[in-house]
Parts: sequence; structure tokens; C-alpha cells
Amino acid sequence: MYAVCVTSVLVVKADIKAYTPVGQLFVFELQREAFQNEFEPFLKHYGRVYNDPMLFKCNMQSFPDLPGWLRFTQRHHYDNGFLYGTPLAQGKSMIEITVTNKRSYDTFRDRLIITIDPPAKRMPYQAEFFIPLREIEKVLPSTVQEEIRQDMMRMWKTDRLDFVNITSALDRGGRVPLPLAGHYEGVYVKVGSDQYFSECLLRLQTAEHRRQCEAGGRAKIPGDCKVCSYPGNCVTWCKSTLIDLSRPVIPPPAPTMGPGILDAGGVYDPPESPPPRDFLPDYIVTVIVPLALAIILCLLLAYIMCCRREGVERRDGKTPDIQLYHHHTIHGNTSELRSMAGYRGVPPPLSTLSMFNARTGETAPPFQTDSPSIPLILAQQEINTDTLPRK
Repeated sequence: MYAVCVTSVLVVKADIKAYTPVGQLFVFELQREAFQNEFEPFLKHYGRVYNDPMLFKCNMQSFPDLPGWLRFTQRHHYDNGFLYGTPLAQGKSMIEITVTNKRSYDTFRDRLIITIDPPAKRMPYQAEFFIPLREIEKVLPSTVQEEIRQDMMRMWKTDRLDFVNITSALDRGGRVPLPLAGHYEGVYVKVGSDQYFSECLLRLQTAEHRRQCEAGGRAKIPGDCKVCSYPGNCVTWCKSTLIDLSRPVIPPPAPTMGPGILDAGGVYDPPESPPPRDFLPDYIVTVIVPLALAIILCLLLAYIMCCRREGVERRDGKTPDIQLYHHHTIHGNTSELRSMAGYRGVPPPLSTLSMFNARTGETAPPFQTDSPSIPLILAQQEINTDTLPRK
């Protein structure tokens, strides 16, 4: 076991090399099982291998992102990752692959060197098909690509057919589907050949086909074009197009000369001052109108606050006498209590005296006893005394 561990540490992992021609689809699958053996090789030696989730991260060497022609996708940590794209120019791309084991959080780094060779085949006739019942991760495996290729070979009636590009519908502005069964993103598959289009494919360019698609219905394609061996590989004809690169591309017309474009060798003489402009309408709209509205609102508020008041006399006239008496009594008692708060040597207020008449102000003399406190019940002074009045 010690020898196996030392050997696994000292072994130098070589770079992964891949080759692809210009103008053809490149797909590289990052398999979880291969990197699982890199993390724990001694476990495989003893027949024990974990099914760990793996997180792949890919970027160009010394850069944070991938090249413009290359894309990466991994749906779930238990799925394999895919690098795919179509190179447009010759060269070499070095991709750093960082793998993280989500169970043990071990990290492994590898390097992929992609050599882009000159175009191997000439494919002037290309066609792009939309497959609505597929997702990008389900189309990139080689077995699924071969199924789609066989169906399109029967439609095209040729075996000289190669993939040019595969793109997710989300990259074309499609909507993210609901996370429910039966909802898919959809993919665009572009294939090319050196043989001209078949008769069933040429029907995509007819006026009747375009009319049916513009009407919102599904275009009717003859039976010789409906050759999808698997229902998930059937295409949507209204979103399929034919591309003929054998014809020379006509350059766009040159822009017409106008007053804003200089003639050849001309000199632009800017004006010394800008043309005059009347700012009075702008001043009226931005300053005068808001100021007038503010003045009107102030006048309206002043009229409501000052001119619409009843007055004290009219308010007192509408108020019942008993309510006014209670109101004045409360005010008088409040004023009296406030005056007593600063000086404690004043006689007790009338309202605190026993038997006080609020209307007349008369008070009854309290009981005079030698006791410092007046009993609440007179019978408490003499137990055997009859307190009832006698004649």
C-alpha cells in the first residue's frame, strides 16, 4: 500500500491533447469516473470506488474565461461536463480544468491542449434544424449525435454529412423552461455537406412553407422528410433554415454621400457659434408654471385655514351649557393645581373640602373631634351609643 501511494504521488500527469479542424463541431467530455481515479487511485486498487459528485471549472490558461468559440456545460454534479464549440481560425488553445470532489473537497487540476487544424472538408451547403424536445447536455454525447446524424442523412440522402455547430436555444434568446417533466430548452443543430440539398429540404424555401409558418400553424412536410427514429429527435420545420455558401457573398452597398459625410479630401469647417435658440418656452414650462401652481395652492390653503373658521362665539353658541360648564371647571381646576405646584402654603382648594357645593361654593363645617383623624363611621367612637336622631 505504501508503494502504491508513493507511486501515485510521483507520477506526473501528462497534458490532454485534442485536435479539431476549423469549421467543424468540437466536443470533449469530462468524465467523472476518470477524475475519480485521480483522487483516490489506491481505492481502485483494492476494489473500492466512490460515486462522488464532481464540480468542473474550465478556463483558458492565465485567463478567467474560455475562448470565444468554446463553451462549457454541466447540469448537475453527478453528470459529466462537456466542452463544445466550433473554431473559426487555426491556432492552439490551452484550457485549465479544475475538478473539485464535493464529498472530500479534494481539488485536482489538469490541462487540455486543443490544436485547431486547417479545414478538413469543404461544406458549402449547410442546414440548421431546431429540435425542441432536447437539451444541450443530452445532445452532446457521441451516441446521440450519431442518432441525429443518421436521421439527417436519410433526409439529405447522403452519407457525407458532418456537424458544424450545436447551440442551446437559451443562447439564441429562448426562455428558460419550467422545471417540470416534458419541458425542454431545445437545441439548434447545424450540419453541412458538399452535396446539394435534397428535394424535401428545398421545400423549406417555398412560398407555401413560409405562408404556413407565418399563419402560426405547423408546416406540413411530406412523409419522406419525417424520418426521426427517436421522437425526441424530431425537428421543428418552421425554425429550420438552409444556408448556401457556394454562392459568392455580395458585399453590402456603399453608403450614399450626404451632407453629414465628408467628401474625399474635404475639410470640415465647424461654425464659429451655434445657432440662436429661444429659451423662453422652456423657462415658462420649467419655472413659471410650477411657481403659479405653488401660489394657487398656498392661497387655497390660507383660505381654508383662516377664512373657514367658526370663531369662539359661534362655537360656544352651538355647545350645550352643561358641556361648557364642565369645560370651564376643568380649566379652573387645572390652573389652580398649577399655581399650587410652586407654593405649598396656600389653603386647600375648595374642590377638596368635604360637602363642597360646586354651584354655590358653600361648605359644611367638618366634625370637630380631639382625634387627629376623623372616623368614617361615628359609631366607631362609642360602641354603646345610639347614633339615630331622637325627638
